[in-house]
Amino acid sequence: MNTNILTEFKNRGYFFQCTNEKYLEKLLSNKKIAFYIGFDCTAPSLHVGSLIQIMCLRLFQKHGHTPIVLLGGGTTLVGDPSGKEESRKILSEKEINNNIKSIKKVFSKFLDHKGKNKVVYVNNKKWLSQLNYINFLRDYGKHFTINKMLSFDSVKLRLDREQSLSFLEFNYMILQAYDYLHLFKKNNCCLQIGGSDQWGNIVNGVELVRREVQEEAIGLTTPLITTSQGTKMGKTEKGAVWLDEKKLSSFDYWQFWRNTDDRDVIRYLQLFTELSEKEIESYKNLSGDEINKAKIKLANEATKLLHGATAAIKAEATSHQTFVNKSTGGELPTKKVSKTEIEDGLNFKQILLEINFASSGGDFKRNLSNNAYRINNIIENNENKIINSHDIINNEIKISFGKKKHFVLKIN
Repeated sequence: MNTNILTEFKNRGYFFQCTNEKYLEKLLSNKKIAFYIGFDCTAPSLHVGSLIQIMCLRLFQKHGHTPIVLLGGGTTLVGDPSGKEESRKILSEKEINNNIKSIKKVFSKFLDHKGKNKVVYVNNKKWLSQLNYINFLRDYGKHFTINKMLSFDSVKLRLDREQSLSFLEFNYMILQAYDYLHLFKKNNCCLQIGGSDQWGNIVNGVELVRREVQEEAIGLTTPLITTSQGTKMGKTEKGAVWLDEKKLSSFDYWQFWRNTDDRDVIRYLQLFTELSEKEIESYKNLSGDEINKAKIKLANEATKLLHGATAAIKAEATSHQTFVNKSTGGELPTKKVSKTEIEDGLNFKQILLEINFASSGGDFKRNLSNNAYRINNIIENNENKIINSHDIINNEIKISFGKKKHFVLKIN
């Protein structure tokens, strides 16, 4: 059996805490196991904040272990308070079901759906909706003390800030613990992986398994990924970095990785690509403009995993055309506009608001005064600008916001 998985897991930077590391190491060296990671279904796609968990699923599957993806159709109805400053919006069952269908498409890009250890999808609504509340409290509530639940960060931080924590959310950790017990019994699942903010929830599940079936289950967490500037990785001016081309183009996804801070690029190569340690090592001594080679490699490898090799190649070519040749590329976000519309004239400010290059009229004026907008690479600071046929070059008009955001109006 392959005993290198935990070493690789650590070398990649995925390891943070484990409830019983020695036992896990022994287990992984002797057999293939089933393990799970849970995902709430609060949106129709996952974003890059979930990517480290997806890479963990992929790594364990590559080593022959069976990944169970728990899609929280039941727990999403309640809402996880972990890492949240306020209660989540309560979604309808129809919204959650639609989100689940959409989210599965993300996993199809990263995980094997064939073979002995193909990915298994489960929805905790299936068993949580069957629970009798009185029986559930009687059988499992006795294992949870309020004192301990109040000590977990997911609860404690909210209370310390004197922010509301509903009884609905307070139940979340008990339900997640029950998920682990259910999967331990039904799927022989003995490992749960999650982010560091899930530590309290995971520990509850481990302890519930011990008390109910007197067997050892294991919890493993990954670190919170922040940038070298101390911000949460994946937060941008434009919002979440989605893992769905309908919500974020493959070019914008590529560009997100290409714009990584110099200080983060090696760590991100380890976390979010499958390059060997030897190859990553070759990038460590690059400096100045040379570090851009590592950033392009990161962007290509990360984009290839999600969108495929062709999309990565096109995105790199588009970036080169846009930033080096000062022309437009085929992968930039576009909007088709008729010749008649252009001849009639388009309000520049309105276009910028539509494509989210300005959030309001005031934001537009501020950006304009800072020379942030360009049309075909030429600064535009006329707030009454009307785009017309004189702005057309090669049957299109490129609008830029700063150095990194570009949009193309294609003329029909």
